[in-house]
Amino acid sequence: MNRLYYPLSEHLKGLFGCKVFKVTVNAGFSCPNRDGTKRVGGCVYCESAILLPKDVNGTPDISAQLDTGIERVRKRHKADKFIAYFQINTNTHAPVDFLKTLYSEALRPDIAGIAVSTRPDCVNEDVAGLFAELKKKTHLWVELGLQSANDRTLEAINRGHTASDFEDAAVRLASRGIDVTAHVIVGLPGEDRSDSLDTMEFLSRLPVRGIKFHQLQVIKGTQLERMYLNGAVDVLSLDEYASTVADCLEVLPPDVVIHRLSGDAPKSFLVAPKWGANKFMITERILGVLKERNTFQGARSRKAALT
Repeated sequence: MNRLYYPLSEHLKGLFGCKVFKVTVNAGFSCPNRDGTKRVGGCVYCESAILLPKDVNGTPDISAQLDTGIERVRKRHKADKFIAYFQINTNTHAPVDFLKTLYSEALRPDIAGIAVSTRPDCVNEDVAGLFAELKKKTHLWVELGLQSANDRTLEAINRGHTASDFEDAAVRLASRGIDVTAHVIVGLPGEDRSDSLDTMEFLSRLPVRGIKFHQLQVIKGTQLERMYLNGAVDVLSLDEYASTVADCLEVLPPDVVIHRLSGDAPKSFLVAPKWGANKFMITERILGVLKERNTFQGARSRKAALT
């Protein structure tokens, strides 16, 4: 096995034959977990402002945002093609007719595909049908925030949905041929390594095409910050995080695309862990663990054993 894990960059280059990078779009969405539709206060760890690149604003002009973003990404990464990434907050939290108009603005010759980040409880039949139509016109994947497959954890962090909600949404989308990517957080309050592995096993049983790993990060102004400062929660060390992610990679199927090995937050927002500000160091440590173990993504996957 020459490949330690299957990164998004490799996946996209295989699809398009060149470097492909995402361009973040802020479509001005809210979140049903903050605006009272479901709950208020949001997830205990969340501060959506950290997701915004410095030159992204709340203008409704999607095309203008893409123009600016493409110029920035092309200069920084020498990218050849681009994915319009509807990232900020819950990007299906609106009537379907509005969503159709919004996503259509990203159907441009210089956009190779569209990625939409949302919550599993905000993907009903109408939304799934809209995505099925959109997929006929461009490459598409949908990102669903799971964070954990443990319902007690989801309640404790005020997610406002269950693991079953995620499963329903993933199956609904995949049945229409839409690639699903799951977001997970390693080191959530009350969880240990076994919980992370349980989440991987849960996802491995579902039609999930990609995964984004994030370490638990304490961000200024969040409820989690107050909990952390009061000693109610702790964060993992870099070695603990790297070791757990390596465990997770081993049990995942080898064809699951890894979109991220860690989250990153601006230093001005980050309270803990301080190592979380250096995503390159985190990646290097995770790969180091895999090399030390002489292992790789899928080494202990049940699906890999069956094929």
